[in-house]
Amino acid sequence: MSAEILINITPQECRVALANNGALEEILVERNAHQGIVGNIYHGKVSRVLPGMEAAFIDIGQDKAAFLHASDLSMQKKGVLMGDSIPAEDIPPPKINQVLHEGSQVMVQVVKDPLGTKGARLTTYVTIPSRYLVLMPDTPTIGVSSKIESEEERLRLKNLVNQIREEENYSYGFIVRTVTEGISETALRADMRFLNRVWTKVMQRAKQSKKVALLYTELPLSKRILRDVVSEDIKKILVDSRETASGLKEFCQTYIPELKDKVEHYPGERPIFDLYGVEDDIQKALKRKVQLKSGGYLIIDQTEAMTTIDVNTGGYVGHRNLEETIFKTNLEAAQGIAKQVRLRNLGGIIILDFIDMKTEDHKKQVISSLERALERDTAKTAVSGVSSLGLVEMTRKRTRESLLQTLCEPCTVCSGRGFVKTAVTVCYELFREISRESRQFDARELLVLASQDVVDLLLDEESDSLAELQEFVAKPIRFQVEAMYTQEQFDVVLL
Repeated sequence: MSAEILINITPQECRVALANNGALEEILVERNAHQGIVGNIYHGKVSRVLPGMEAAFIDIGQDKAAFLHASDLSMQKKGVLMGDSIPAEDIPPPKINQVLHEGSQVMVQVVKDPLGTKGARLTTYVTIPSRYLVLMPDTPTIGVSSKIESEEERLRLKNLVNQIREEENYSYGFIVRTVTEGISETALRADMRFLNRVWTKVMQRAKQSKKVALLYTELPLSKRILRDVVSEDIKKILVDSRETASGLKEFCQTYIPELKDKVEHYPGERPIFDLYGVEDDIQKALKRKVQLKSGGYLIIDQTEAMTTIDVNTGGYVGHRNLEETIFKTNLEAAQGIAKQVRLRNLGGIIILDFIDMKTEDHKKQVISSLERALERDTAKTAVSGVSSLGLVEMTRKRTRESLLQTLCEPCTVCSGRGFVKTAVTVCYELFREISRESRQFDARELLVLASQDVVDLLLDEESDSLAELQEFVAKPIRFQVEAMYTQEQFDVVLL
């Protein structure tokens, strides 16, 4: 396996592409004017408590108030109410108005960026990640990533973290990350000390702050990608900015020394994303239709509630029989879906409409193929079996906007519907509006302002209907083309 990370830096944004064997797997975009806030820790102020929803709105200094649900209150806050004698796991969810009050201050961390009309989603379960560990100040628990399969290694790491924690006199918990497998005691101790220093600074800022304040900022995208995504598969990390490449080398020297030699500056005149075909892949990832190699295709539709992906055989006719054709198309689609979900950063509920299969074994193989393809995804995913309606439900953890939401906005012509009314429909709406206004108001004549296509249709194919309407209202009707009007827009002016 040969994986590469391409980092494109401009004064306005940072774009990171993860490519595997020459194929784009993931694209991440962070714009300087609209940087994500996931991972940031704030000293927030409770602006409103909603007992009926068991939630509160918290002012963290953003345009929209952030949302905190009772289920996201840490065990520390629950323990304040219930007493330390009760085990944390036995503490029932508290009533939100027992814990938070309007005007009170609370330390919170962002787990979801603001999406659409919704503000950021918060938690009081504060965590701070580093290369090998994740610090959990509110719990003494030590956990190990489930992706470390060796029981012997899991036990070694857990015991090692416990030993260092006791020696350093730390009271908080840690999660051991996947990349920690095989790491030495020295590296782990250095990581724990670094996290301790960070948390100490966060607590100092919180004590000194009397109002809404930012206590901890997550790393910028270029450094975050090295901390979180890089694995042994990575062959090289190409950066098209000399200054950024130098900064990343220094970052690696301090925190991830094994990656320092993999960071390279790309000096070429041709844009790095053009050289590797990333720009073309980004444009394809914004389209609704995705072509599969066999001739089949996917139709991907994003809505506020969920994303739907429909599988079609298209031009693929197979070689043996219909069931075999459907099975092979669905197998290929499973691979394509896993790739598109990650590439487009689709999150939340995703409904997959595979072509109906009669054989149970085929259904199991398709689901198994999808699950295997999703294993490389860094976001948490869960896949259900085939429902009675022949649909497959899956979820993917959503923390940031999808690629479409980041790069695009709803069409001003169709308002995001993806279609517009036909010129004929608009003509008939116009006829009804003329009839309505001629009854309500007394005017000498009517002036209709509309788009070129609508006016052309009125004066050509619909001219007979227009003549009848003009006779009915007993008023002359004039037309004027407005070049700036969309096909759906029109106005009836009384003269």
